[in-house]
Amino acid sequence: NKIGKMPVYTLLLPLALALLTLLCEAQGRMDRARSQEESRAGLLRRVKRGWVWNQFFVLEEYTGLEPLYIGKLHSDMDLGDGSIKYILSGDGAGTTFTIDDSTGDIHAIKRLDREVKAQYLLKAQAWNRQTDRPLEPESEFIVKIQDINDNEPRFQDGPYQATIPEMSTIGTEVIRLTATDADDPTYGNSARVVYSILQGQPYFSVEPKTGEVRVSLAGMDREVREIYSIIIQAKDMGGQLGGLAGTTVVNITLSDVNDNPPMFDQKLYQMSVLESAPVGSVVGRIRAKDRDIGINAEMRYSIIDGDGRDTFDISTDPTNLFGIITIKKPLNFESKASYTLKIEGANTHLDHRFLDKGPFSHVTIVHVSVEDIDEPPEFSSAAYYIEVSEEAEIGTVFKTVSARDPDASNNSIRYSIEMTTDLGKYFYIDITSGALMTVLALDREELSWHNITVLAMEMNNPSMIGSVSVAVKILDVNDNPPSLTHYFEAFVCESAKAGQLIQTVTAIDPDDPLGGQHFYYSLAPEAANNPNFTLRDNQDNTAWILTRRGGWSQQDQSVYYLPIFISDGELPVQTSTSTLTIRVCSCDVEGNVMSCNAEAYHLPASLSRGALIAILACIFVMLVMILLMLSLRSHRKKPYLHDEEDNVHENIVRYDDEGGGEEDTEAFDIAAMWNPHEAHLVGKQRQDMLPEIESLSRYVPLACVGWPGSVCVGGDSNVQGYVLSKLLEADLDPCAPPYDSLQTYAYEGEGSVAESLSSLQSGCSNTDHEYDYLNDWGPRFKKLAEMYGVLETNNPPMW
Repeated sequence: NKIGKMPVYTLLLPLALALLTLLCEAQGRMDRARSQEESRAGLLRRVKRGWVWNQFFVLEEYTGLEPLYIGKLHSDMDLGDGSIKYILSGDGAGTTFTIDDSTGDIHAIKRLDREVKAQYLLKAQAWNRQTDRPLEPESEFIVKIQDINDNEPRFQDGPYQATIPEMSTIGTEVIRLTATDADDPTYGNSARVVYSILQGQPYFSVEPKTGEVRVSLAGMDREVREIYSIIIQAKDMGGQLGGLAGTTVVNITLSDVNDNPPMFDQKLYQMSVLESAPVGSVVGRIRAKDRDIGINAEMRYSIIDGDGRDTFDISTDPTNLFGIITIKKPLNFESKASYTLKIEGANTHLDHRFLDKGPFSHVTIVHVSVEDIDEPPEFSSAAYYIEVSEEAEIGTVFKTVSARDPDASNNSIRYSIEMTTDLGKYFYIDITSGALMTVLALDREELSWHNITVLAMEMNNPSMIGSVSVAVKILDVNDNPPSLTHYFEAFVCESAKAGQLIQTVTAIDPDDPLGGQHFYYSLAPEAANNPNFTLRDNQDNTAWILTRRGGWSQQDQSVYYLPIFISDGELPVQTSTSTLTIRVCSCDVEGNVMSCNAEAYHLPASLSRGALIAILACIFVMLVMILLMLSLRSHRKKPYLHDEEDNVHENIVRYDDEGGGEEDTEAFDIAAMWNPHEAHLVGKQRQDMLPEIESLSRYVPLACVGWPGSVCVGGDSNVQGYVLSKLLEADLDPCAPPYDSLQTYAYEGEGSVAESLSSLQSGCSNTDHEYDYLNDWGPRFKKLAEMYGVLETNNPPMW
């Protein structure tokens, strides 16, 4: 398709190149014949190469099916007998270009694009086929790619944005566009670009050669239309028919200029404000609207007239669009109930080109009404500052404050002190007169400032309360003696010599005299002539403690007490005596303290560290032996049964029946329990253990055993006496094993509601057990309740 658009002369160019190539080949043959004749004549001449050109030309974008013929290489030594082989190397050799090694014809086997690569550097050499050696040095030549118009102009940065002021004059430059064409600008008109506007008339135009976009219509107003989009075309071939073209979009924005005056929406504004509003409060705001934007719409407001010029003020808000009316002075409804303001709004940035469209200001009227309220009392002063001496007597009146009701009613006032500001209750105020007085002694060193708040309340309206801050400064009186600052202890080295400084002392005084502190130091009279230390007053509120001698020793005396007398320079003069403790210490050669303990010198020289360790080890061994002996004694005295949780080996035979335990024949003769008359025969004992007995109760109910032929056991029964005697014997021996020869029936055991009903582990108890609660456990425990219940009889137990 692109070939169809080419001019006719571009199609004839390959024919001309082929014709030139044939002419060159003919000239080459003539030169070779001439050289052969000269060689036969015996002339000695240098062999020259037979290259026709040092460069070839070929058109880009060749679309034919056959390889494109570029040119022919020929050497003077080629006799046409096929003995010479031509070799091609360099850019694209073998891939883009090929050569016939016999004839030297060069062809392009790929499509060439000048915009990709404009020329190729190739090398050629003639070789002898028989010897396979070069006949002459390698030679270079260039293949240049000739351009055709195959690239349209392009705008690299489109779409474009541009801004111009509104109301710009005709011819104002908007933007300069540049389109680039990849074709060769040195060959034909392929890269010669011409610009034109396709969309945007009649507002804008473009210069055909330079690409400058200009204003072509005057009076374009931003308030009417702000943005314009135009289309610019760039066409090569000088704009001729058949040239390639590219387009881009330019978005043009009209920037604002101050060509519109401001205007208020209303001629009269009504506003109101409470008379209690503080100074600086906002009353209202107004705005003069402007069709312009940005800085062209910014306003400056001012009060140019009216009876409220001194009472109100107006300022511009942070956006510079609104006027903010504020209170400049306190308002009072009783004095003036309304104000009138004449306010002007004007543009701050004027454009002198459009002054004829002015004036760029506007005026409006603002009426402000003051609303009446019930105001709290007002004090005669906004704050009070009072100075009181700290030696003022209790009940001294040091200030009288006054307040009044600003309203027309002028109600009576009552005064008080806000409790939270006088927690110490140092002051009192008279409720009617406002007289402030002291009720406690003042001390500047304890509290130098008192900031209290005095309240004034209307009698008829207790909710109306005014307040004022009263700052009370306590003036200083010299009533405190000075004292040493920190150093109540110092040290002196044993190696110290006479006149050596051992300590610098300073003093403090809670008082604050007007001329500043000034202290005087001296030794107390009783220490003035001591032979050990002296004091030097430096006259700068410090003093030095110096030694008077040398030869200090901890063994002689380890501590010295030095009384220092201090006085201040104010009237009345205050004095004090502080004691400085000075210890004698052993020091190293640099004067650093090593030890201040005098007892270290009394240790025997022969008692080494190893001996001390041996003594401590012996003491530790003795303590361990004593503890072992005590532990063995405590284990030896420990009873066999010491905890009810211990594992007790019982010799108890349990039966599931309610019988008398016939199978247990080793404990005693059960017949004795059946026949009381044979109780004396109960002497048979078990062979494996002592018949020790523990019982659940010390009392056994006197009840008859209800089986046929049985005899009721009375209070004097031998069996009962036997059982009770054994029970007493077991109870009195706390170390006896808990062997129980009684039979247990319906044993519940630990973990049940009744817990264990056995008499085991009760041998160490000397108290009676109460089992009346068995009556409350139901019919299953009825038998136990009859057996172990309290026997209600007047007869004492017998044993």
